[in-house]
Amino acid sequence: MKTAILVPCYNEEMTIEKVIKDFKKTMPHADIYVYDNNSTDNSYNIAKDAGAIVRREYKQGKGNVVRSMFRDIDADCYIMVDGDDTYPVSSAPEIEEIILSKKADMVIGDRLSSTYFEENKRKFHGIGNIFVRKFINIVFGSDLTDIMTGLRGFSYEFVKSFPVSSKEFEIETEMTIFALNHNFTIHEIPIMYKDRIEGSESKLNTYSDGFKVIRILFTLFRDTKPFFYFSLITLILLAIALIYFIPVLIYFIKTGYVEKVPTLIVVATVTIVATIIFFTGVILHVIKKQHDEDFEHFLTSLRKH
Repeated sequence: MKTAILVPCYNEEMTIEKVIKDFKKTMPHADIYVYDNNSTDNSYNIAKDAGAIVRREYKQGKGNVVRSMFRDIDADCYIMVDGDDTYPVSSAPEIEEIILSKKADMVIGDRLSSTYFEENKRKFHGIGNIFVRKFINIVFGSDLTDIMTGLRGFSYEFVKSFPVSSKEFEIETEMTIFALNHNFTIHEIPIMYKDRIEGSESKLNTYSDGFKVIRILFTLFRDTKPFFYFSLITLILLAIALIYFIPVLIYFIKTGYVEKVPTLIVVATVTIVATIIFFTGVILHVIKKQHDEDFEHFLTSLRKH
């Protein structure tokens, strides 16, 4: 059984050596891969001197790094961790055991149940985590605690079937929705989180990256739940049409005359558009169902491999 430690890295010269050495000490049997993403500091050389297998990813963004890692590396268990030394290496053996024993396809290191809100100094990050978690749990009927953690474990089947489309930090959200949508087994373990050391700078931008996460949330909602998504839009449009139609109808009942003909025309147009949107959702739902069946066949072939 082969375990691969995956460390995306961008300007982490202050912490990358410690992360590598901690993993070497805790999991000496694992291969440690560091993918340097155009670092402008000495991260590449430090990681190489520390004994990691270091490769370069020239397309900027964590999503691009993860895409290359998942394509390049074959293993039975994958553990992905950020190179900023904010996640505990001590949790890795437990993650490995869960993946190798086939108890889960994805293991999530849950920060939010422990020290995240005490350690993280950026309050809007905490608010964003809560919003994303609640949105996904409502839409997918799940009960996950931490959606955007940077410490995760994966099975071979998950890694080789996951089509990475995100380019940057929204990759964690995409992974979670993919696992939920395709019925992969997810297991959460509480972990102790600590903030970055003094002098180490976060690559996240609260507002721009937050907007990207929200955008991909609604994109994936549309793609994974097309009937629900388009039915919701249909209901909203019909509700708007009804609000404007009722006064016209009441006036007609009282007087026998149609008042505000332009309004009635707009209401009729909105109703037609809503009907088209609804049947668009029905068609996409059928297509998605066929896609899901094809994916299950593909997953079966991966497991045989």
